[in-house]
Order: sequence, then structure tokens, then C-alpha cells
Amino acid sequence: MKQLLHFVSSTSINLTSLCSVQKHFSTKSLVCCLCVKAMGSKRLKRPFSNSSEPISLFVEVNKDIKLKGLEATPSSKNHIIVKENDVDSYSIEIERLRNDPAIVDTMTVSELRKTLKSIRVPAKGRKEDLLSALKSFMDNNMCEQDSQIREEQVLSISSEKPVDDVSDTLETDELNKDKTRLKQLESESKIVKATTKKKLVVKSDEVSDFKPSRAKRKVSTDDVSTVVQSDEISTSTIQTETWTVLAHKKPQKHWIAYNPRTMRPPPLSRDTKFVKLLSWNVNGLRALLKLEGFSALQLAQREDFDVLCLQETKLQEKDTEEIKQRLLDGYENSFWTCSVSKLGYSGTAIISRIKPLSVRYGLGISDHDSEGRLVTVEFDTFYLVTGYVPNSGDGLKRLSYRVTEWDPALSNYLKELEKSKPVVLTGDLNCAHEEIDIYNPAGNKRSAGFTDEERKSFETNLLSKGFVDTFRRQHPGVVGYTYWGYRHGGRKFNRGWRLDYFLVSESIADKVHDSYILPDVVGSDHCPIGLVMKL
Repeated sequence: MKQLLHFVSSTSINLTSLCSVQKHFSTKSLVCCLCVKAMGSKRLKRPFSNSSEPISLFVEVNKDIKLKGLEATPSSKNHIIVKENDVDSYSIEIERLRNDPAIVDTMTVSELRKTLKSIRVPAKGRKEDLLSALKSFMDNNMCEQDSQIREEQVLSISSEKPVDDVSDTLETDELNKDKTRLKQLESESKIVKATTKKKLVVKSDEVSDFKPSRAKRKVSTDDVSTVVQSDEISTSTIQTETWTVLAHKKPQKHWIAYNPRTMRPPPLSRDTKFVKLLSWNVNGLRALLKLEGFSALQLAQREDFDVLCLQETKLQEKDTEEIKQRLLDGYENSFWTCSVSKLGYSGTAIISRIKPLSVRYGLGISDHDSEGRLVTVEFDTFYLVTGYVPNSGDGLKRLSYRVTEWDPALSNYLKELEKSKPVVLTGDLNCAHEEIDIYNPAGNKRSAGFTDEERKSFETNLLSKGFVDTFRRQHPGVVGYTYWGYRHGGRKFNRGWRLDYFLVSESIADKVHDSYILPDVVGSDHCPIGLVMKL
């Protein structure tokens, strides 16, 4: 299979595998992952997907692959190796970053280079690359240290209160619950049924680098389900599948944690026509391309989406032209809009293997369309809109603009589209609608994304106007997050927010087969979400 997009620079993103042991991948292209060529002649003949199967998240990779920049010697596999005489300076620098994460954004280029070198991370590229490398290190390594501290506190039932992501307090009863949960999982996991990854047998005349053809792939019947006996599975599950453990400050009795491995429905039959949509706030496409770990191409092959919607690309027009020129057969339809009022800010895109009937950019209102926040494509039976709703910002400076101007304008725009066809709205809508959608509701009453004003506006301008929250309708009482802050191990402890949505017109809500979250995919502070919809 040919790559849809081939970047010169090394491209990859981290994926926390759903296996009991975390593994890593690497590849040569970013958007190549995000935009791979349609696989197989069947997919080219039919514009929409013919397989809705939730791809197994168990992925086989070379165990010796290492994360570049996080290891000092070739023999190191999981931890940073530091020379004995450098331990003090290394520890001091780590402690400084842990105590004041905000200092990173104020560093000059020379300071960033010096800091990166002191913690054994390559210091090359422009300032944004250096910032990305340092923040990635902090997220992946400092959170690990936080996790170790947390585990010690859980096991000892310490009376001390660890730092919380918002309120900076963690109740003692939470530690008791965590300890109980650990013991329960350990006892229940002596014999665990785990589905192993299906082996792919690739037959191809081409000698290519990881480009299996969908039409020529065969699934081995050797690997189906395996009963695994292990005393360590429960601990690994907690470490690598943190989203499977309910994390909420005020959980209700009937709430449970979202687990895509067990909560996604069976695949649709082969003769059912449907479309598979994926949406992801990548928090800077350039930064994503610099990350080492999971292959972007692997993500595209795993999910096999028809359309990919991106938010917060932070690109400029000159960048998108280069991307468009490199798109090949399969996903040659791509539509990008960028901020012109503030360069390198916001930005949205739609990449599709289906050619749309028409494309629109923005709301058609100049006051709202200078930040590249909306792209609309028209297909035969529905409109697809990807949006990046303005954040109310620090100090809620844009709250009034958001709830009195932007939200009503978006609502009117969607209702106008709906006069001719049903509408699917997806993207980062920057609002945790209900208390179940945020880890710490009480501590965020005046935080952007969870103010009463924003939640009421979300209800008034979208849900009350006939648009259905597909994930919540499919999963009532399920706690599933799509965004985690970088500070204080938000993702490590699953202390997140659900800010990303697929909303659909009421008239097509019953056509939704699966609305899901992919919490294992890292590389951004958001994770992708998906929608499988019958046509």
C-alpha cells in the first residue's frame, strides 16, 4: 500500500498500547499516518467503508525500539540512564521543572537548549521544536515519577495530600479506594482473557516499508483468543489503561469508566453501507510530527477511516500547500483553513477519501472567520462540519464573545444547513457539558470550558436545537475523557475532560452505529474520537 502523504521529516506519535506492556512505534511520516492511501480495490470502488470492526488495540512491535531523546545509551529500554557524576545536576533540573512547569514557556532558545541537554534530550530545531521536545519529556517522564509517588501513597495509605490538577488536594478516602481497587484487580486478574492481535500476512510484489495492501491482507486463524495466566496483568492494566479505572471527584453509584475494548458494538455486516469518521485536536501538527513513538501510518491502518477531521493544526497557508502536493491516491481530497489574524494559531482541516459535493470555510461572518475555526463539506446524504470552538481563555476574557456571539452564530449556521440535509458536527467544542464529563467539577466552576454560561450555551444553542450528543446517548453513565492537561499527570491518572464531540441531527441519530473514544492514542493533549454511521 502506498502512503498517502510522505513527509521528509521523521513523523510519529505515541500510542499507549492496550497490551499489558507499553510498546512504541516509529515511522517516516506524520500526515502519512493521518492520511494513508485507500487500501485495496474494494475501498476504491465504494466511497464508504465496508468494515466497521473495532480494530484490536493489541499491536505487535519490536520490543527493542526506543524513544529517541529519552535514553542515554543504546542498551537502555525503559528508563533514562545518567552517568553517576551527573546525577545531582540531572535531579536538580528535573526537580526545577516539576516545581514550576510554567517556566518552560518563558525560556529563551539558549535556555531551552541548555535544559534539554542537561536532561539528555536532543536539542535541535527551532524554538517551537525545542518547546515540543521539552514538554513531551515532561509529560512522558515526570508523570511516571508522579505515578510512582502515587503508588507509594496508595499502598501506604499516607495521610499526606498529593497535588491535584486543579484543587491541589486529594482526599484520603481516594487513596483507600485506589488501594482497594488495586487489590481487587490483582485478585481478579490471576486468569485473564485477552484477545491477541491478529497476525497479518502480507502478499505483495512491491518491496516497501510497512505498506500492506488491504486487498491482499489475510488474517491468520492462529490468533483469536487466549487465556493468559499472570500475577502482573492487573498492575500493567492500571499503568497502561488508566482510562479503565473510574476517575472522578464525585462519582455517582451507576457511573462506570469507558473501555473501548469492551464497550464498542460488533462490526456491521459487509453488505451494510456506512461511513467512518475520525476527529482529533492535534494541538499543533508540526509538534506532532516531531514526536517519536507510535507510527502515524499505523493509526490510519488500524482505524481505516473514510474522513479525518483535524482541529488546532496551528499551520499557515504556506504549510498546507506543501501537504496538499504530497497527497496521493486514496485521500486526495483535503481542505484546510488557517488563522490569518494570528499566524500559527487555531486552524482546522478535513482529509477525505470521499470527494465532497461542495466545501465551505467559516461561518460566512467576517467577525468570526479570521481564525480558521470551521470547515464544512457536503456529501450525498449529510453535511460534515469540523469546528474548533473558541476557548474562553485565561480569566474568561473571551467568555462573553463565545456565548453571546460565536455559539449563536454557529447554531444558526448549522440550522441553515439542516434545511437541506442532516448535519454532523464534530471537533473540539471546548465545553464539558455535564459533571460526568469532567474529573473535578467542583474545582472548575469558573474554569474555561465548564462555566455555567458555557454549559447553558451548549445546551441552548446545540442540544435544544435538535443536535444529539452521540457518545452520551450511546453511553449514559459512562465516564470517558478526551482531553487531559499536561500538568500534574492528568493523563497518567485519567483526570480529564470530555471536550470533543460528534453531534448529529436528530433525524439521523438512529443511524449511528458507534460513537467512541480512542484514549490510548497519545501525541496531543486530546485523543481522537470516532463515529460509525450507517447510510
